[in-house]
Amino acid sequence: MPASYAYLGPEGTFTEVALRTLPEAATRELVPYVSVQSALDAVRAGEAEAAFVPIENSVEGGITTTLDELVAGAPLMIYREVLLSITFALLVRPGTKLSDIKTVSAHPAAQPQVRNWLKKHLPDAHWESAASNADAARLVQEGQYDAAFAGEFAAARYGLEALETGIHDAENAQTRFVLVGRPARPAAPTGADKTSIVLWQRDDHPGGLRDLLGEFATRGINLMLLQSRPTGAGIGNYCFCIDAEGHISDRRVADALMGLKRICLQVRYLGSYPRADVRPGDVQPPRVGTSDDEFTAAADWVARCQDGRF
Repeated sequence: MPASYAYLGPEGTFTEVALRTLPEAATRELVPYVSVQSALDAVRAGEAEAAFVPIENSVEGGITTTLDELVAGAPLMIYREVLLSITFALLVRPGTKLSDIKTVSAHPAAQPQVRNWLKKHLPDAHWESAASNADAARLVQEGQYDAAFAGEFAAARYGLEALETGIHDAENAQTRFVLVGRPARPAAPTGADKTSIVLWQRDDHPGGLRDLLGEFATRGINLMLLQSRPTGAGIGNYCFCIDAEGHISDRRVADALMGLKRICLQVRYLGSYPRADVRPGDVQPPRVGTSDDEFTAAADWVARCQDGRF
């Protein structure tokens, strides 16, 4: 397996900045790819050890391109996550004034994060989506667009200048990135973990989503992401992408996954990995009746009953 990490490129993306915060990135060749799909396909094809891609932002929620790629195709597994605070700069060719800007470009996920700023300062500018914010900067460099929303750090890479900086509609906006590799044994629990899965219902019926969520609620498991995605099988056919607190080795999480496996048409496990937003010592203890010790004690009691030792 090549000692390389694929990432959403080109050089100068927020993805690259977030990737370089991982200690192991210093020992890998970092290879930019033109899209999330191509980066993940590089892992599936054995061309890269892992891929680093955006999966969620605090303004619009899940990044649908990444979620859909994890839902479909050969299974992949999330190993790490990184949170990065996001502010944009308006990058232009030297000498460009605000009044000169007729077209702007960025990744589609950037648009909701700068929509109000754009409406106030460039209400007549035409928006064009790009494969990434850095790719938008490259297209500005080539003269295809007048301006790009990207990280200020990308300006020097593409011979541009930052006409405006600190652009954001929401304070403290963050994007979550994940390191994705081929399926393997998950890392040991840290005490502050997250488990990601995808669920497909057997059929559409009243209370169907309640049944799925009940598997988590009765075991005291908090959900951190719940997003429906179309399956492509027709209008009204959806699967559900879920991030839940806890690790698959936690009894309550494993028990919930077993319950879901019984009632769902399909369950895709996407991994258990350390949370980036909290330290182990800051995690609230499990709800009464849902700790590993209590699950073990309950199982022992059932076994004694079966043996007539109650």
